[in-house]
Amino acid sequence: MKKVPNYKIAKSELSFSEKVGQLFMPAAFINDTEEEIQKLEKLIREHGIGSLCFFHSRASAATNYEGKKEVLYNADSFQTLQALIKRYQSVSKYPLLIAIDAEWGLAMRIENTPQYPYNITLGAIQENNDLIFEVGKNIAKDCKAAGIHWNLAPCVDINNNPNNPVIGYRSFGEDKNKVTEKALAFIKGAQSEGVLTSIKHFPGHGDTATDSHLGLPLIEKSKEELIANELYPFQKLIEEGVDSVMVGHLSVPALANGQKISSSISKDIIKGVLRNEMGFNGVVISDALNMHAVSKNYTIKGELEWLVFDAGNDVLCFAEHIPEGISTILKNASEAQIEESFERVWKLKENALQSVRAESRTVSKPETNTLLNRKLAENSLTLLHGNDTDIADFRSSNFCTLTIKRSLLENDTEDVLSGVIEMKSEVEQEKDILILLTPPQVKPANTFGLLQEEIDFINELIRNKNVVLYLFGNPYVLNRLSIQNAKAVVIAYQNFTEFQDVATEHFLGKLKAKGKLPVSVNTNAN
Repeated sequence: MKKVPNYKIAKSELSFSEKVGQLFMPAAFINDTEEEIQKLEKLIREHGIGSLCFFHSRASAATNYEGKKEVLYNADSFQTLQALIKRYQSVSKYPLLIAIDAEWGLAMRIENTPQYPYNITLGAIQENNDLIFEVGKNIAKDCKAAGIHWNLAPCVDINNNPNNPVIGYRSFGEDKNKVTEKALAFIKGAQSEGVLTSIKHFPGHGDTATDSHLGLPLIEKSKEELIANELYPFQKLIEEGVDSVMVGHLSVPALANGQKISSSISKDIIKGVLRNEMGFNGVVISDALNMHAVSKNYTIKGELEWLVFDAGNDVLCFAEHIPEGISTILKNASEAQIEESFERVWKLKENALQSVRAESRTVSKPETNTLLNRKLAENSLTLLHGNDTDIADFRSSNFCTLTIKRSLLENDTEDVLSGVIEMKSEVEQEKDILILLTPPQVKPANTFGLLQEEIDFINELIRNKNVVLYLFGNPYVLNRLSIQNAKAVVIAYQNFTEFQDVATEHFLGKLKAKGKLPVSVNTNAN
């Protein structure tokens, strides 16, 4: 086994400038060009960078994705990730802490790797948090196989806004206690493998209709309301001893002495609320600094990095102006301020690198992933409307099956509309219809990728036919449907094979639905 470096000795070797460099976490992209890779290597060598956060590609970064830039897919992403981590580690004077967003597995960023259900699916599971522990554990194992020490998950945002454009399916639900217990199970699963986690997005991104990748959300609740709800999971998990807290780019005036500035640059929120009032002494990491909620407001290179550090963030994630940021921090910060953050970050790194050793060089075997996903599907399937008797009666009828499923790539409006006309013709004479609905996307933008004509068609069927609906997607799409008129509505949440199989067995009466919808939907919509 490779000898673990003695970080306690190595720490004394860092120059003051290198200590500041340890606070920076630039983005690394799996599909970068050789020129871009060498540029990052130079940055690591010259500035003592402390950590990297891996993303798929520059075009897939959230701030670019809305621009519809072409995303290149790489079948060998996992091997590329391993090679890049090894390469970047080799040029670093001090071992790098490697991070990634793997909320539902490495598949969130990397093709051909295990994917687990979204948090909203896990939120539907009742009294079986051991399964969620296994999700956290399995994802951590895959992180270790790649050489990753820090999973920037889970989201502990309480999603109580159905129009939330960026959290929604990433939340365990709208109940603060359920969100807390499920997040804790996920965290403990990761900890069992020695992988770090980060609860996010402090002080809570659940009740907003603005995507902080693109703009600054404003949450106008009283401090009392926030303490009772949004802050609750953070407080409880801090008391359990979490590794780190990620601060979101959210404007929460009630916590910022009335100021409408981002939480990520608010001393009142980070040093005041998080540190002093809530008692968190661990590492605070910023949300990505390329996000437009903050990046578009600070045009002087290094200014945003200084403001984020000065507000109390120890790790500056996705910092884009590192030489200027280091220079500005060295110029403005006190020695004690820098040492305090450095000590927290180095301690986290010391713990992580001594506990995470890549025991395997490949991700979990498909059969392991399949077995767990099957259990998750069985325990999350939710019968929202109607009952088993209704479905049994329907099953004995001469029903027809209508599958409504397409990808976002199939977005030619003319073709989609032609498909709707064709489906109308197919079911015109039918009375009993089983609808299997998979919306094109999980995010609510543009009605989950569905055209209004498609929604109108589904609602027309529900109102005028005898319909049983199985939904393989974000349950918030039901706010657009007249589900009160359906014979039965069942939510399968995911379109994985395992979830499709479980839904089929449920329809055939071979198993019961055990899940409960973790968020509210309007059963009287339309």
